Amino acid sequence: MKRVMTIAGSDSGGGAGIQADLKAFAANGVHGTSAITAVTAQNTVAVTDVLALPSSLVANQIDAIVEDIGVDAVKTGMLANSAIIETVAERIKAHSLTPVVIDPVMVTSTGAPLFQDDSVEAIRNLLMPLATVVTPNTREAAVLTDAPVETLDDMRRAARSLAESTGARAVLVKGGHLDGPATDVLFDGSAFTEFTEERIDTTSNHGTGCTLASTIAANLAKGADLPTAVANAKAYVTNAMRAAAPIGAGHGPLNHFYMLNNAN
Repeated sequence: MKRVMTIAGSDSGGGAGIQADLKAFAANGVHGTSAITAVTAQNTVAVTDVLALPSSLVANQIDAIVEDIGVDAVKTGMLANSAIIETVAERIKAHSLTPVVIDPVMVTSTGAPLFQDDSVEAIRNLLMPLATVVTPNTREAAVLTDAPVETLDDMRRAARSLAESTGARAVLVKGGHLDGPATDVLFDGSAFTEFTEERIDTTSNHGTGCTLASTIAANLAKGADLPTAVANAKAYVTNAMRAAAPIGAGHGPLNHFYMLNNAN
């Protein structure tokens, strides 16, 4: 069985972060491991507290996983400060880990910030050059490029700009926050590919970005090429949203194991 490691924060509500990642890994047929970067107190309505872990502990978690279990792909999520980002980048290089899917998590779906201002340059300069693919949503892409991302043309421009300026091998800009069908734009260094799925009208959308990036990593670990991994991941997230039951008063989790609903 392929092994995929998430390096991300913990979500006490079980909707995003390592909880979403591990569920997505299991549902997509890989063994998931986790290096926790931060502990959050949150539910479907708000994040009420965040504690970033020492970067040395993050490094020790990564080392422990690599030295015994092994890693066939890596997905990063919430990296709360520049010290953690620097440590994660250093350990990825030290262990020659690949493929690497980077989800530059900055703000939760409830609007709570999860990213210190000084971390933007750290993720651009230290982590993104190591990426097989980076998966910002339009809001994150706007911060990373310091330009508005409000249309498909903006998404294409941002994807190309981030790939060319950081050295990331590919960039997937997610259009979930825009109007109309849910279209994401992938730039692989030479060409653009668009991925469109039905927009699901639901409040069960907490952890969609985490889940998409984790499913891309799972597919890459199993040998899929990048466009196939993205297409599979986007279809999986759409189905998990469509099948989700309302949980909590705000943005609830996806149904990561929707495929078991009809199992007998």
